[in-house]
Amino acid sequence: MSTMTLPETDTRTETTDQTSDDRPEMFHYVQKDKIAESAVMGTHVVALCGEVFPVTKSPKPGSPVCPDCKEIFNSLPPGGKD
Repeated sequence: MSTMTLPETDTRTETTDQTSDDRPEMFHYVQKDKIAESAVMGTHVVALCGEVFPVTKSPKPGSPVCPDCKEIFNSLPPGGKD
């Protein structure tokens, strides 16, 4: 089994967790370089926790983050500038 470090991660919404007023319940960590492609092309991204979804919204400061993604992200070693 090998482990892969995700160099640049950001939080984006998972469209399956929606509240009644169309706000996402939580945001997930995904590879930063995949966000724009997903938003423009509608392709799906894979979050650190394994959820797969298209990026449809940007998080605002203070938005709730998936606890599984946060735990995985915090356990990763710091990324370097490649």
